[in-house]
Amino acid sequence: MNSFVRPDSEPTVSFGPFAFYRQQRLVTRDGQPLTLGGRALDVLQVLVEHAGHYVSKQTLIAHVWPDSVVEEINLRVHIAALRRAFADGRDGARYILNHPRQGYCLAMPRVVQKDAVLSFSPQAERHNLPTRLNPVVGRDRVLGRLLAQVPRQALTTVTGPGGVGKTTVVLRVAQLLLEHFDDGCWFVDLAGISDPAQVMARVADTLGLAHGSLGRRLEPCRMLLVLDGCEHVLEACRDLAQALAAAAPGVALLCSSHEPLALPGERIMPLPGLAVASPLEPEHQIMACPAVQLLVERVGARLQDFKPHGRDWLILAQICQRLDGLPLALELAAAQVDALGVAGVLEQLDYGLSLLSQGRRTAVPRHRSLEAVLDASVERLSADERTTFLRLAVFEGPFTLRAALAVITCAELSVGQLPGLLARLASVSLLMVEPLAEGGHFRLLHTTRAYAMDKLRRSGQWPVFHRRYVLQGAWGARHSRPQPASQRPEQRVGLQ
Repeated sequence: MNSFVRPDSEPTVSFGPFAFYRQQRLVTRDGQPLTLGGRALDVLQVLVEHAGHYVSKQTLIAHVWPDSVVEEINLRVHIAALRRAFADGRDGARYILNHPRQGYCLAMPRVVQKDAVLSFSPQAERHNLPTRLNPVVGRDRVLGRLLAQVPRQALTTVTGPGGVGKTTVVLRVAQLLLEHFDDGCWFVDLAGISDPAQVMARVADTLGLAHGSLGRRLEPCRMLLVLDGCEHVLEACRDLAQALAAAAPGVALLCSSHEPLALPGERIMPLPGLAVASPLEPEHQIMACPAVQLLVERVGARLQDFKPHGRDWLILAQICQRLDGLPLALELAAAQVDALGVAGVLEQLDYGLSLLSQGRRTAVPRHRSLEAVLDASVERLSADERTTFLRLAVFEGPFTLRAALAVITCAELSVGQLPGLLARLASVSLLMVEPLAEGGHFRLLHTTRAYAMDKLRRSGQWPVFHRRYVLQGAWGARHSRPQPASQRPEQRVGLQ
């Protein structure tokens, strides 16, 4: 037990409000002695001797029970006693840290020279990942591939349209990989950055480092950096990735973006919407569909008595199809079920995306409505890219390059430009590409098309290009290739 003789002259080891007098085996808090058992003090003695470093469980057991064979549970009991005595974790104070592979560590502050190479002190948390309260639905296959891939790659990028759940996936990967990175996993949100020059500074601030020479400071580290929302600062992210690859090979980057960074060695993981079920499938298959499961879970979080039955399942499947299985869209739709019911939500989707404008008040601005997500994507397009994107709204289903050439080209948007413009829209996840045996097809997601259709109608161009689309289908494959302006079908029948 603690000796309650006050050792006025004995050197002490201090941490926070606590002092440990090793010779007297006494621990005090603000000068007042604490009652601790002998084994707990033995454990503390070993941790103090290795303060700032992890001590394996086997080493601790060997020191504290040198002549006995004991189970690991015995060690955990005395670690728990120390933590209770230190009020460990209360008000953010951490004194005894643990690592699944490395053991336990007494967190002791230490001085790091201003210009020294970074060495992460174990008293800091090994991550800044937010706690996730809801399960990740329907992503097991993607997560499995990323968990196998990310630790072996310098750069992995998860791509997909806005609202598809990229942030959810990269955060879950980081949580599951914590034990694989000795210096932790760190999440860097780039969405709020307007100046690309701030990217390096944001990463440094996240890691608690001085600005400048980031690669050199991270050179000895083995960590995962998660860069979320790279699409609007893509060039700065490329510079960061190249700098870290050259100077800090132990740092792995996991990025989320609408488009890849387009760097050598980058592994790209396209993220589709959640799998949807056909309303014609049996009820048990609809119930097992990931998109439907997520929608039901989100509605149930708002309406505790919500229990779909009968025709509800068919309507839920239709809603998921209309929303392309996009998790954000499903969450926004779920917010309206208490007022409209599932049938009312499906009916309102006929009138565009205005229904999907009220979500969680705590969400970041770009995720509070689906239109805001798409606005952010379209704002980064060039004028020709934007024009092409809006005109593609006339296509009600998959289409070929030849059909697009026939329908949307004009004097201002030439035949020669269109292949590159379509490729660019596909690269930023606004246009889906479906490789087929007979040749590639393009398509817009239902949600993306609804957005583009609304914009095209407001511009006054919808009637012209919709007529071209209808006539292109009526005239058949022989007239689907681009023709000179003087021979376009709509001109022959006096539509312009």
